[in-house]
Amino acid sequence: MTQVDELASVRTGDKGDTLILAVIAHDQAAFDLLNQELSVERVAAHFGLYTQAVTRSELPTLHSFSFELSGLLGGGVTGSPNLDGHGKTMSYHLLTLEI
Repeated sequence: MTQVDELASVRTGDKGDTLILAVIAHDQAAFDLLNQELSVERVAAHFGLYTQAVTRSELPTLHSFSFELSGLLGGGVTGSPNLDGHGKTMSYHLLTLEI
């Protein structure tokens, strides 16, 4: 099996309690594979969310995807009891997803 880590880099951002993950494929072949395999359903399952909480946008010219995971940050930076209110460590979690 291949992990996302072998095909792409991931950066994170946050808006309130929504985590935003940018997935940037290393090349066109990686983008094509991720486009087929990195679905809303797989990302939602990997993070333990309902599929309705996840949206995916494709940016083909940049070989990239943007995922928004609503409600994952538990209230955002100022309202979250979690140590990682920005969700920065969540990028590493996505990199471990096997496809």
